[in-house]
Amino acid sequence: MPYVPPPELASLSLAEIAAQVAARKLPPLSQWTPQESGNSEMRIAADGRWYHQGGEIRRPAMVRAFSSLLMRDENGQHWLVTPFQRLSIEVDDAAFIATDMQARTDPEGRPALTFRLNSDDIVICGPEHRLRVGGTADLPAFYLAVRHGTEARLNRSTYVQLIEHALAGHGDELVVESLGQRFGLVPQP
Repeated sequence: MPYVPPPELASLSLAEIAAQVAARKLPPLSQWTPQESGNSEMRIAADGRWYHQGGEIRRPAMVRAFSSLLMRDENGQHWLVTPFQRLSIEVDDAAFIATDMQARTDPEGRPALTFRLNSDDIVICGPEHRLRVGGTADLPAFYLAVRHGTEARLNRSTYVQLIEHALAGHGDELVVESLGQRFGLVPQP
């Protein structure tokens, strides 16, 4: 069966987005305790492209499958995890890239920010998927928690969408709210 990407975020209500998120079946990485460790000889570049032994992985279905097996440990090391093995993977910046953002309102009237990733995953920002700001005031970098310790870096157009949303909702104050959480958008020194 061929892979059919989810519809564009702009065309979906928050309920439809939540249904898309719930429908995504992910492996239970936290339940697996692989006995073998090794090196995957893979790398995720800062621009989100995946490489194996120096050659780019060009099949989106393979990248999507591998991305569902990703986790990051407490030391910041990324791993591809199966029930039998965990293989280290080099990640230049973040494991994912956020490529789109839409603002919606939840049934309680609270703002909800939704993000599409380069893996076609959809993430709703909130208590479990927090935004954080890195970098400097001159060159900030925005990250969204995805799953199992991994993060997505917002690409330039998504960062612009986020800043425009913040300015529209809070005037000159660079903050956003999503599912009852408030996130500052200015890097802290």
